[in-house]
Amino acid sequence: MAHGGPIPAQGQKEQIMTWIITAAALSAAAVLAACAMPEPEPELPSGRTLFMENCASCHGAGGRGDGPMARDLPRAPTDLTRLSRRGQAFPTVHVMSYIDGYFRQDDPDQVMPEFSELFTGPTLHVDTGDGLLTPTPQPLVALSAYLEAIQEG
Repeated sequence: MAHGGPIPAQGQKEQIMTWIITAAALSAAAVLAACAMPEPEPELPSGRTLFMENCASCHGAGGRGDGPMARDLPRAPTDLTRLSRRGQAFPTVHVMSYIDGYFRQDDPDQVMPEFSELFTGPTLHVDTGDGLLTPTPQPLVALSAYLEAIQEG
């Protein structure tokens, strides 16, 4: 009674078993490698994107304080293209502290919303001027870098 074909010779059985074991090992390795791969980090928004989403309505698309909401505010928004005056260095620490609300917390006339909740997530180490590296949220660093890039002098 034939059950499906001729019986393989002893050498062929060993080859088939070797092939099956190799295939199983490679499959297991592929599964383990896929499990061990970290999920890709979510892409963080650029400084320009953050500006357009959170600042342009008041400060304008070009950062000059002429956004569509500007005329409805009790005080004109700052022209963000002139934060570096007459060739001076860009005040990075001051700008970041102002954006996250640190320098504005005691100003009762403040109309700019506090964005500290927006700036969470991964941090970068930033020299705050005292030689110490301070962990700073990456989105805040990106927004500050964008503002530095739009300076007109």
